[in-house]
Amino acid sequence: MLLSMTGFGKASGTFENKKITVEVKSLNSKNLDTYVRMPPAYKEKEIELRKYLGEQLDRGKVECNINVESSGSDSGYTINKELAGKYYAQLVDLGHYLEITSAHEDVLSILMRMPDIFSTEADEIKEEEWKFIWDLAEKAVQKLKEFREQEGEAIFQEFKTRIGNIKAAFDRVPEYESARLEDIKQRIETNLEEFVGGAKVDKNRFEQELIYYIEKIDIAEEKQRLSKHLEYFIEIMNEPKSQGKKLGFISQEIGREINTLGSKSYHSEMQKLVVEMKDELEKIKEQVLNTL
Repeated sequence: MLLSMTGFGKASGTFENKKITVEVKSLNSKNLDTYVRMPPAYKEKEIELRKYLGEQLDRGKVECNINVESSGSDSGYTINKELAGKYYAQLVDLGHYLEITSAHEDVLSILMRMPDIFSTEADEIKEEEWKFIWDLAEKAVQKLKEFREQEGEAIFQEFKTRIGNIKAAFDRVPEYESARLEDIKQRIETNLEEFVGGAKVDKNRFEQELIYYIEKIDIAEEKQRLSKHLEYFIEIMNEPKSQGKKLGFISQEIGREINTLGSKSYHSEMQKLVVEMKDELEKIKEQVLNTL
């Protein structure tokens, strides 16, 4: 089952006088990159939370935010009056420097947004409180995983369609192989007659060289390998565990065989089919980057 690396999960609840919200989101990344934002009181639990996120989400750029709002009368926040006074003095000095004579009526609101104006009383975290937060984190992660599954199903259908389109174009290649070889033979004969003269051409030598040249541009092996790669891509798609990296490697191999077909085609209709296959493959590669 394919999974997307993109996902979002959110869970919230109230513990005593605090409203606690946990949000977890993930984006595509080659490896696991985890970012955790939480109040200072919970910092000692960060490593434990990071480990859990890595075990559950495997890969991607993962961001976890824990937000705590006090819903009671005692918020635990105090205003750093000394620091506020220093900020105010600097704002007044700036007003003189800029020759602003009238007092700014919003100076208080400006002060309240300055860094470190508010400080919190760092109470020791209760185990019951952390257990409550941990349960919220598990719910948020579960919602993110469900989101990944839904996105993964859409990616699966996209891959199925694109691989089918490549296969359809690939199956049309044999239609033009006879005409391709005849065109190549005719082109060589015409060039020889033009530059050497038909009477001077050794027919036996010409046939030998033609066979050698046609063998060099034979596409039988490329066709066989491309067919196997397409089958293998579908096989990996249907495995129980999502394997985005492996699908990326297979898509690179598919690209190599399509490019070789294009370089050996020497036929306008075959080249059109190659362009179609390349276009479908590029769309696959875009989605592979977002596959877990």
